[in-house]
Amino acid sequence: MDISQILAPTSVVQGLLVANKKKLVQVLASLAHEQFGVDEGRVFETLWEREKLGSTGVGHGVAIPHGRMTKLDHIMGAFVQLEKPVDFESIDDTPVDLVFLLLTPIDAGADHLKALAKVSRLLRNPGVCEKLRAAKDSTALYAVLTEPSSGSQAA
Repeated sequence: MDISQILAPTSVVQGLLVANKKKLVQVLASLAHEQFGVDEGRVFETLWEREKLGSTGVGHGVAIPHGRMTKLDHIMGAFVQLEKPVDFESIDDTPVDLVFLLLTPIDAGADHLKALAKVSRLLRNPGVCEKLRAAKDSTALYAVLTEPSSGSQAA
């Protein structure tokens, strides 16, 4: 599975400014609605319920909010680079500035875990994160996220 199979160039946002975690999740739900046509309220609810179980802030300024939803027919992703990091209650207490949203069909099974693992591996790479933080527009962000040397080749 390539990142380009779940992430479209139009689903990448550079320089987003939000005040806190809840506002970020609201913006992600709105982005998912705009990009994928899914119900914004359902997306917010799904992501927020997942956050209540434990933060999806995986450390080093990275968060991977994710959830399974009904009425999806394929895995969908969006990426946001924040202008200023926000507290996301991450495992290392580092504020988050790189956020990869992952939504999967309720019955995705192993594909959900494969997609999550793929995104996690990509964003654990310090070189990739450095390039993402240096990117000045969404086109550059998408290129970094989908370049084969970033680890987006088949899992």
